[in-house]
Amino acid sequence: MHYSQDGTQYHIGLKSGDVGEYVILPGDPKRCAKIAQYFDDAKFVADNREYVTYTGYLDGVKVSVTSTGIGGPSASIALEELVNVGAKKFIRVGTCGGIDIDVKGGDIVIATGAIRMEGTSKEYAPIEFPAVADLDIINALVKSAKNLGFNYHAGIVQCKDSFYGQHSPEKMAVSYELQNKWEAWKRLGCLASEMESAALFVAASLLKVKVGSVFLAVANQEREKQGLENSVVHDTDKAIKTAIEAIKILIRE
Repeated sequence: MHYSQDGTQYHIGLKSGDVGEYVILPGDPKRCAKIAQYFDDAKFVADNREYVTYTGYLDGVKVSVTSTGIGGPSASIALEELVNVGAKKFIRVGTCGGIDIDVKGGDIVIATGAIRMEGTSKEYAPIEFPAVADLDIINALVKSAKNLGFNYHAGIVQCKDSFYGQHSPEKMAVSYELQNKWEAWKRLGCLASEMESAALFVAASLLKVKVGSVFLAVANQEREKQGLENSVVHDTDKAIKTAIEAIKILIRE
Protein backbone atom coordinates (compact mmCIF):
# COMPACT_ATOMS: atom_id res chain seq x y z
CA MET A 1 0.00 0.00 0.00
CA HIS A 2 1.22 3.49 -0.85
CA TYR A 3 0.88 5.47 2.36
CA SER A 4 3.23 6.79 5.02
CA GLN A 5 3.57 5.46 8.55
CA ASP A 6 0.82 7.78 9.82
CA GLY A 7 -1.58 6.49 7.12
CA THR A 8 -1.29 9.52 4.82
CA GLN A 9 -2.45 8.45 1.35
CA TYR A 10 0.22 8.56 -1.35
CA HIS A 11 -1.55 10.72 -3.97
CA ILE A 12 -4.19 12.79 -2.17
CA GLY A 13 -2.06 13.54 0.90
CA LEU A 14 -4.90 12.83 3.36
CA LYS A 15 -5.23 10.63 6.43
CA SER A 16 -8.16 9.35 8.52
CA GLY A 17 -10.12 12.22 10.06
CA ASP A 18 -9.19 14.70 7.31
CA VAL A 19 -12.45 14.25 5.36
CA GLY A 20 -16.14 13.76 6.02
CA GLU A 21 -18.39 10.88 4.96
CA TYR A 22 -19.65 13.04 2.05
CA VAL A 23 -17.17 14.26 -0.58
CA ILE A 24 -17.79 16.42 -3.65
CA LEU A 25 -15.48 15.56 -6.56
CA PRO A 26 -14.79 18.31 -9.11
CA GLY A 27 -12.15 17.77 -11.79
CA ASP A 28 -10.54 21.21 -11.61
CA PRO A 29 -8.43 21.90 -8.47
CA LYS A 30 -9.30 25.62 -8.82
CA ARG A 31 -12.99 24.77 -8.33
CA CYS A 32 -12.41 23.43 -4.79
CA ALA A 33 -12.22 26.83 -3.07
CA LYS A 34 -15.40 27.91 -4.91
CA ILE A 35 -17.25 24.78 -3.69
CA ALA A 36 -15.85 25.12 -0.14
CA GLN A 37 -17.47 28.59 0.10
CA TYR A 38 -20.79 26.75 0.50
CA PHE A 39 -19.49 24.87 3.57
CA ASP A 40 -19.62 26.17 7.13
CA ASP A 41 -16.19 26.60 8.74
CA ALA A 42 -14.32 25.35 5.63
CA LYS A 43 -10.61 24.64 6.09
CA PHE A 44 -7.93 23.93 3.48
CA VAL A 45 -6.52 20.44 4.16
CA ALA A 46 -4.17 19.30 1.40
CA ASP A 47 -2.75 20.07 -2.06
CA ASN A 48 -0.78 17.38 -3.89
CA ARG A 49 -0.60 16.93 -7.69
CA GLU A 50 -4.16 17.43 -9.04
CA TYR A 51 -5.71 16.67 -5.64
CA VAL A 52 -6.81 19.70 -3.57
CA THR A 53 -9.00 19.15 -0.48
CA TYR A 54 -11.09 21.38 1.78
CA THR A 55 -13.22 20.12 4.69
CA GLY A 56 -16.11 21.88 6.44
CA TYR A 57 -19.72 21.27 7.48
CA LEU A 58 -23.21 21.21 5.95
CA ASP A 59 -26.10 21.19 8.43
CA GLY A 60 -23.62 20.21 11.16
CA VAL A 61 -22.27 17.19 9.26
CA LYS A 62 -18.61 17.00 8.19
CA VAL A 63 -18.20 17.18 4.39
CA SER A 64 -15.27 17.63 2.02
CA VAL A 65 -14.35 18.55 -1.53
CA THR A 66 -11.43 16.88 -3.36
CA SER A 67 -10.46 17.59 -6.96
CA THR A 68 -9.63 14.62 -9.19
CA GLY A 69 -8.00 16.09 -12.31
CA ILE A 70 -9.16 14.94 -15.75
CA GLY A 71 -10.21 11.40 -16.63
CA GLY A 72 -10.81 7.99 -15.11
CA PRO A 73 -7.32 7.07 -13.86
CA SER A 74 -6.89 10.09 -11.56
CA ALA A 75 -10.56 10.01 -10.50
CA SER A 76 -10.39 6.36 -9.44
CA ILE A 77 -7.16 6.98 -7.49
CA ALA A 78 -8.91 9.78 -5.58
CA LEU A 79 -11.93 7.55 -4.89
CA GLU A 80 -9.82 4.61 -3.65
CA GLU A 81 -7.73 6.78 -1.33
CA LEU A 82 -10.71 8.79 -0.02
CA VAL A 83 -12.46 5.52 0.84
CA ASN A 84 -9.27 4.44 2.67
CA VAL A 85 -9.57 7.51 4.93
CA GLY A 86 -13.28 7.08 5.68
CA ALA A 87 -15.35 8.75 2.92
CA LYS A 88 -18.48 6.85 1.86
CA LYS A 89 -20.73 9.01 -0.34
CA PHE A 90 -19.53 11.00 -3.33
CA ILE A 91 -20.98 13.44 -5.85
CA ARG A 92 -18.94 14.25 -8.93
CA VAL A 93 -19.56 17.85 -10.05
CA GLY A 94 -18.29 18.70 -13.49
CA THR A 95 -18.96 19.81 -17.03
CA CYS A 96 -20.20 17.87 -20.04
CA GLY A 97 -20.97 18.38 -23.71
CA GLY A 98 -24.54 17.72 -24.81
CA ILE A 99 -25.30 14.87 -27.22
CA ASP A 100 -29.11 14.64 -27.06
CA ILE A 101 -30.67 17.55 -28.96
CA ASP A 102 -32.79 18.58 -25.93
CA VAL A 103 -29.70 19.25 -23.77
CA LYS A 104 -28.79 22.94 -24.02
CA GLY A 105 -25.81 24.88 -22.72
CA GLY A 106 -26.55 25.88 -19.12
CA ASP A 107 -28.76 22.85 -18.42
CA ILE A 108 -28.06 20.43 -15.56
CA VAL A 109 -27.37 16.78 -16.44
CA ILE A 110 -27.68 14.07 -13.78
CA ALA A 111 -26.12 10.72 -14.71
CA THR A 112 -28.13 7.57 -13.99
CA GLY A 113 -25.46 5.46 -15.69
CA ALA A 114 -22.43 5.79 -17.95
CA ILE A 115 -21.18 4.28 -21.21
CA ARG A 116 -17.83 2.61 -20.51
CA MET A 117 -15.95 3.91 -23.55
CA GLU A 118 -12.80 4.40 -21.46
CA GLY A 119 -10.03 2.23 -20.09
CA THR A 120 -10.04 2.60 -16.32
CA SER A 121 -13.28 0.74 -15.55
CA LYS A 122 -12.03 -2.28 -17.54
CA GLU A 123 -9.35 -2.77 -14.87
CA TYR A 124 -12.06 -2.91 -12.19
CA ALA A 125 -14.80 -5.03 -13.78
CA PRO A 126 -15.53 -7.02 -16.97
CA ILE A 127 -17.09 -4.88 -19.71
CA GLU A 128 -20.46 -6.63 -19.28
CA PHE A 129 -20.85 -5.06 -15.81
CA PRO A 130 -22.81 -1.76 -15.99
CA ALA A 131 -21.56 1.61 -14.73
CA VAL A 132 -24.55 2.77 -12.68
CA ALA A 133 -24.90 5.69 -10.25
CA ASP A 134 -26.24 5.14 -6.73
CA LEU A 135 -30.05 5.41 -6.68
CA ASP A 136 -30.25 7.43 -3.43
CA ILE A 137 -27.81 9.99 -4.81
CA ILE A 138 -29.60 10.15 -8.20
CA ASN A 139 -32.91 10.78 -6.39
CA ALA A 140 -31.38 13.46 -4.15
CA LEU A 141 -29.83 15.24 -7.17
CA VAL A 142 -33.15 15.16 -9.06
CA LYS A 143 -35.05 16.48 -6.03
CA SER A 144 -32.38 19.16 -5.57
CA ALA A 145 -32.54 20.33 -9.21
CA LYS A 146 -36.36 20.49 -8.96
CA ASN A 147 -36.24 22.40 -5.66
CA LEU A 148 -33.80 24.92 -7.18
CA GLY A 149 -35.92 25.32 -10.32
CA PHE A 150 -33.10 24.33 -12.69
CA ASN A 151 -33.71 22.87 -16.15
CA TYR A 152 -32.34 19.33 -15.74
CA HIS A 153 -32.08 16.00 -17.57
CA ALA A 154 -31.47 12.59 -15.93
CA GLY A 155 -30.13 9.68 -17.97
CA ILE A 156 -27.10 8.02 -19.55
CA VAL A 157 -23.82 9.86 -20.19
CA GLN A 158 -20.93 8.71 -22.36
CA CYS A 159 -17.42 8.53 -20.90
CA LYS A 160 -14.33 8.68 -23.08
CA ASP A 161 -10.58 9.03 -22.54
CA SER A 162 -9.84 11.41 -25.44
CA PHE A 163 -11.34 14.90 -25.30
CA TYR A 164 -10.25 15.61 -28.88
CA GLY A 165 -11.58 12.25 -30.03
CA GLN A 166 -14.99 13.74 -29.28
CA HIS A 167 -14.39 17.17 -30.76
CA SER A 168 -12.26 16.26 -33.82
CA PRO A 169 -13.02 12.57 -34.46
CA GLU A 170 -12.30 12.93 -38.20
CA LYS A 171 -8.61 13.66 -37.38
CA MET A 172 -8.13 10.36 -35.57
CA ALA A 173 -6.90 7.12 -37.16
CA VAL A 174 -9.95 5.40 -35.61
CA SER A 175 -12.38 8.04 -36.95
CA TYR A 176 -14.58 5.24 -38.35
CA GLU A 177 -15.10 3.83 -34.85
CA LEU A 178 -15.51 7.17 -33.04
CA GLN A 179 -18.04 8.51 -35.53
CA ASN A 180 -20.05 5.27 -35.76
CA LYS A 181 -20.27 4.94 -31.98
CA TRP A 182 -21.22 8.61 -31.57
CA GLU A 183 -24.10 7.95 -33.97
CA ALA A 184 -25.10 4.97 -31.81
CA TRP A 185 -25.07 7.06 -28.62
CA LYS A 186 -27.33 9.64 -30.30
CA ARG A 187 -29.81 6.95 -31.39
CA LEU A 188 -29.85 5.52 -27.87
CA GLY A 189 -30.74 8.88 -26.29
CA CYS A 190 -27.42 9.38 -24.51
CA LEU A 191 -27.59 12.84 -22.93
CA ALA A 192 -24.01 14.06 -22.86
CA SER A 193 -20.30 13.24 -22.99
CA GLU A 194 -17.78 13.52 -20.13
CA MET A 195 -14.76 11.68 -18.79
CA GLU A 196 -14.98 10.39 -15.21
CA SER A 197 -18.32 8.82 -14.23
CA ALA A 198 -17.85 5.35 -15.74
CA ALA A 199 -14.63 4.80 -13.77
CA LEU A 200 -16.16 6.22 -10.58
CA PHE A 201 -19.41 4.22 -10.82
CA VAL A 202 -17.65 0.89 -11.47
CA ALA A 203 -14.94 1.46 -8.85
CA ALA A 204 -17.69 2.41 -6.37
CA SER A 205 -19.43 -0.94 -7.01
CA LEU A 206 -16.24 -2.76 -6.10
CA LEU A 207 -15.49 -0.55 -3.10
CA LYS A 208 -19.12 -0.74 -1.82
CA VAL A 209 -19.56 3.03 -1.67
CA LYS A 210 -22.13 5.41 -3.24
CA VAL A 211 -21.35 7.72 -6.14
CA GLY A 212 -23.49 10.04 -8.27
CA SER A 213 -22.68 12.72 -10.85
CA VAL A 214 -24.12 16.11 -11.77
CA PHE A 215 -22.90 18.28 -14.65
CA LEU A 216 -23.28 21.64 -16.24
CA ALA A 217 -23.80 21.22 -19.99
CA VAL A 218 -21.29 23.66 -21.48
CA ALA A 219 -22.74 23.45 -25.02
CA ASN A 220 -24.11 20.89 -27.49
CA GLN A 221 -22.22 20.18 -30.73
CA GLU A 222 -25.26 18.37 -32.16
CA ARG A 223 -27.41 21.49 -31.77
CA GLU A 224 -24.67 23.48 -33.51
CA LYS A 225 -24.54 20.96 -36.40
CA GLN A 226 -28.30 21.32 -36.90
CA GLY A 227 -28.15 25.12 -36.85
CA LEU A 228 -30.10 25.33 -33.59
CA GLU A 229 -29.45 27.92 -30.89
CA ASN A 230 -26.38 26.69 -28.98
CA SER A 231 -25.46 28.82 -25.98
CA VAL A 232 -22.02 28.23 -24.44
CA VAL A 233 -22.00 28.40 -20.62
CA HIS A 234 -18.92 27.91 -18.42
CA ASP A 235 -20.19 28.90 -14.97
CA THR A 236 -20.55 25.66 -12.96
CA ASP A 237 -22.38 27.33 -10.05
CA LYS A 238 -25.75 25.66 -10.85
CA ALA A 239 -24.16 22.19 -10.79
CA ILE A 240 -22.36 23.02 -7.53
CA LYS A 241 -25.60 24.28 -5.91
CA THR A 242 -27.41 21.11 -7.08
CA ALA A 243 -24.76 18.93 -5.38
CA ILE A 244 -24.74 20.99 -2.15
CA GLU A 245 -28.55 20.85 -1.85
CA ALA A 246 -28.50 17.09 -2.66
CA ILE A 247 -26.07 16.43 0.20
CA LYS A 248 -28.37 18.36 2.55
CA ILE A 249 -31.29 16.19 1.35
CA LEU A 250 -29.24 13.01 1.97
CA ILE A 251 -28.26 14.25 5.44
CA ARG A 252 -31.92 14.98 6.30
CA GLU A 253 -33.05 11.57 5.05
